[in-house]
Amino acid sequence: MFVDFQRQPRLRLNGNAFIQEDDPLPKHWPEAELVLPVKVREMFPNCPRYIHKMELIEESAFVPKAQCETPVPAWKRLEAVADVLPPRDAHLAGHEQDAAAALNRS
Repeated sequence: MFVDFQRQPRLRLNGNAFIQEDDPLPKHWPEAELVLPVKVREMFPNCPRYIHKMELIEESAFVPKAQCETPVPAWKRLEAVADVLPPRDAHLAGHEQDAAAALNRS
């Protein structure tokens, strides 16, 4: 389901998603680990009557951008999440002081 919160329409897609081990698509998006292609079976508008109208105030600093290092979110520094972090982020857990400082800055 795709929702546009400014204009309020919704688009619903039904289909089959698949993962391809040697997929060339992730290289087109900075820091992407996986691209999930969907073979669309059905596509149709969906009623927007319960969609709240919202406005973008600013983009998140955590959205990857080309030639820009994405900051580490504070929650990844918490020991409590160490067991769910991917291997490339495992070294971050257990730095609660850094997480608290990052949360206080935001």
